[in-house]
Parts: sequence; C-alpha cells; structure tokens
Amino acid sequence: MKIKSILITGGCGFVGSNLSEYFHKKKYTVYSVDNLSRKGSYLNYQRLKKLGIKNLIIDISKKRNLNKIPKSDLIIDCCAETSVEVSKKDSQKVFNTNLIGTLNILEKCKNDQSKIIFLSTSRTYSLEYLNKIIKNKKINKPIKIKKTIDVDFNTLEAKTFYGYTKFASEQLIKEFSYLYKIKYIINRCGVISGPWQFGKIDQGFISLWIWNHIQKKDLSYIGYGGHGHQVRDILHVNDLCKLIYLQIKNFNRINNITLAVGGGVKNSISLFSLTKLCNKITSFKIKIRKIPMTSNYDIPYFVSAIKKVRKIYNWKPEKNINNVLNDVYDWQKKNINILKKYF
Repeated sequence: MKIKSILITGGCGFVGSNLSEYFHKKKYTVYSVDNLSRKGSYLNYQRLKKLGIKNLIIDISKKRNLNKIPKSDLIIDCCAETSVEVSKKDSQKVFNTNLIGTLNILEKCKNDQSKIIFLSTSRTYSLEYLNKIIKNKKINKPIKIKKTIDVDFNTLEAKTFYGYTKFASEQLIKEFSYLYKIKYIINRCGVISGPWQFGKIDQGFISLWIWNHIQKKDLSYIGYGGHGHQVRDILHVNDLCKLIYLQIKNFNRINNITLAVGGGVKNSISLFSLTKLCNKITSFKIKIRKIPMTSNYDIPYFVSAIKKVRKIYNWKPEKNINNVLNDVYDWQKKNINILKKYF
C-alpha cells in the first residue's frame, strides 16, 4: 500500500517540525501531534500553521487522547524528552513521554494498521563500553581514532534513563511487529542539527555553540579534564529528512530493520575544533571555561557507522559540518530578535 498520509509525533519539536515541513512540501497529507510543553515549540506551531499543517495539541502519554488523533498510513515517532541530564532529575517525565508515549502510539498503529518509523538514539548503547573506547579519561590531546559504532554494539549495560526508555521503545516496537505484523524502521540517530534549533543546551551543543558566539556569552568544556576533545558526528536535519523520504518510498520492500544514522567519520568534530570554526564563522572569540569533572552520563566519543544505511538506500550526508554551522548561524542571525524574546 502506498503511503499518502503521515502522522508526526513531536511535530513542533526541532526534528518533528522539519519533517512536517519537508513532507508537506512533498505533497503528503501531514498531521502533527505535540503538547507544546517545550519552550519554543509554539514558534514551530505557528510556523506549521502558516504552511497549512494542522497540529493537534495532545499529550500522547495519555491513552485517552488516542481517539482524537486521525488515522494515517505512517507514524513517524520523534516525540521525546531528549536531555540525558533531565532524565536524572525527572525519570517519571522521561518514562511517560518516551516509553508510555511510544506504547500508546503502537496501540494506534495496531488499530489503524499503520506503519511506523521510530527515531531512536545513539544513547541506547552501554555507557561502560562507550567509555572504554578512549582509555585516557582526561583526553588532554585530540582523539586520533576513527572507530564507528553500529547497531551490534553493546546495549546490555546501563545507558542513561533517556537511553533506556528509547531502547525499551525499540523492543516494544519489535514485540508489536511480531504479534500484530506492524512494519517498522528504527533509526538510531546521533547528533542532529540545522535551522530551527534554538541554541538551548537541551536542543544540542551545535546550536548552543553558535548562539553563544552570536550573543558573546561564555561557554564551558565540561568533563574529561575540561580540554574540549570529546568527539561527536553531526547530521544536518535536511539529510535526515531525505533519508526518511527514501525509507518511505521503499517501505514495502525494506522494513523491520534497525539502522545507525548519523554524519559518520567525515562529519565528526570535537568541541575544541567546533570552537575554532565558530570563531571563524561569527568573527568573534568567547571565553571557554574548563570544568574537569565528568558527568557519569557523559561519553568521550561517538561516531555513527553509516555504511549499512548508505548501502541500502544509496544515501549519504550531503551537508558537511561547515554547511551545518553556516545554516544554523544564518538562521539564528535572521531570527535573533525572536530568539531573544523567547529565550
């Protein structure tokens, strides 16, 4: 069956709003669902409204709300409380949003015979094993290795409350698929960035770094000695949208798989190198403090293995780190007065 209608949970978040706009322009019927609980989500609500995309202000963690949501051919579930540090302080909120919310969406998939694409996270992997990748916990010089993490990496040990809820959601999807024949794709995503990321710490360090440079505000290298050599790979949100479009077009042929999705080795960067690029883009240097103490939820290194997803869909990230940073910078500069008002 050809997919014509798409329901996007978390549709007024950073990723969800970009997906909503992208598939609206591709002429799909798009429904957005968001409870507008996050600061800034109302900006995206207004943005989608101007495009003619209807957002239903609904909390999907409440099962009684499911009958208010229209039927669709496909659900893209990107509703989540994403901050690992928030999950330490408010585990109930994280479990309700991330796990109970997905359970309720799966019940809807079962009832409506919908397919599902689930946006999971690199945080499903075990902290213990991710920390073993880099032996020197002070990381006082740039990391030279080019190791990539694929879906067969260890997921058995502790992984943060946030990571646990996303991993448990993955398992729920597989149970529902086995019992009710629901077709799914799980994308374990690394760091995603791009326009409409507001520069707050809970939305991602790329937009935060650019925003603080624009605002001439200090930042900190936190953990691992405070040198800023931790590494992550970065994926532009437009490249994610293009991948999901390919997944939708091929859903009947390729489904029931879990994939590592990210920028890969070529789009990996340390905080120290990121600071240098931000200096160049914004023509301004800010003070960077050193905080040596490492959070027990932090990891020194993560780069997604994208060989499999590249082979299956003939897809690769088109935008490099410079493209990502410049796109975020241009968007934040253009919307600086709005962002100051909200944040």
